[in-house]
Amino acid sequence: MITRRHLLGTALAAPAILHFGPAQAATTLKISHQFPGGTIDKGDFRDRLCRKFAEEIGKRSGGELVGEVYPGSSLIKTTAQFSAMRKGALDLSLYPMPYAGGELPETNIGLMPGLVSTYEQGLSWKTKPVGKALADFLADKGIMLITWVWQAGGVASRTRPLVAPEDAKGLKVRGGSREMDMVLQTAGAAVLSVPSNEIYAAMQTGACDAGITSSTSLISFRLEEVAKHLTSGAGTSYWFMLEPLMMSKAIFDKLPQKHQDIILTVGSELEAFGKEGAQADDIEVTKVYEKAGAKISVLDEPTVAKWRDIARDTAWKDYGAKTEMTAKLLKLATDSAA
Repeated sequence: MITRRHLLGTALAAPAILHFGPAQAATTLKISHQFPGGTIDKGDFRDRLCRKFAEEIGKRSGGELVGEVYPGSSLIKTTAQFSAMRKGALDLSLYPMPYAGGELPETNIGLMPGLVSTYEQGLSWKTKPVGKALADFLADKGIMLITWVWQAGGVASRTRPLVAPEDAKGLKVRGGSREMDMVLQTAGAAVLSVPSNEIYAAMQTGACDAGITSSTSLISFRLEEVAKHLTSGAGTSYWFMLEPLMMSKAIFDKLPQKHQDIILTVGSELEAFGKEGAQADDIEVTKVYEKAGAKISVLDEPTVAKWRDIARDTAWKDYGAKTEMTAKLLKLATDSAA
């Protein structure tokens, strides 16, 4: 069944160019992401967030800022977007934080299994010491955090449900971060490291039995077409990913103060939209998979606690021992949850 959302997702990956005022006076900012393109009102909320950002900075700058949105990794390949921003070769990207873990292991705090268990907890980081430390660290590495976006995740599985750790044994699973992979391996799974826009092909070919990703990606990448089971993270989850709108600090620093202020203000204002979009998809994903004939499983607190216990003994310890900054971030994050 082809839905309106899927039609939008397959639309031509041309940039959405939003002009307000005289183009010749404008500074153009290119905004890249890996997700399906839609419109400002329909489609993947992450694409919509980028389009709303482009629209608002255009309006508030009187056309002096112009946003161009490039969906579907049409401008720069998925995993290359982070380093491109650090070098000043890309202006902005809505980017899954742990995709940068190979370059900066500290960023894997953005998908540390069991560490964040609610949207409120994750979004509170921004105003707590952990958020300041993370933002300062990234700024030092050439990245500005513009809009904090957290997403809960679930599991799409081809063969059998993956709910508790004991279900993972013998499965080939995409986890989404090095630390999630460590937890899965401890539970007896083999792991596959691919970005979320490549899970469909991996499951279709049998290279992957189950994919753990955000509710929004479970929908937008049409994984219900290759899955017979869904584990929903709507009530609670051990998988929360920080997927913010980021900006190149080199580009940001070149802008006049009034443009910097507009970007930061609009970015902060869009955080409520991001939370609402993620939570709506946590509910919508069950409807999509039920309609496709998949069997639905739900996580509960005791099951999440099992995953968290494994994570504490493996992923958390490994991450905390990597660098002085990983140790600091992990301590601040656990302190903020206490």
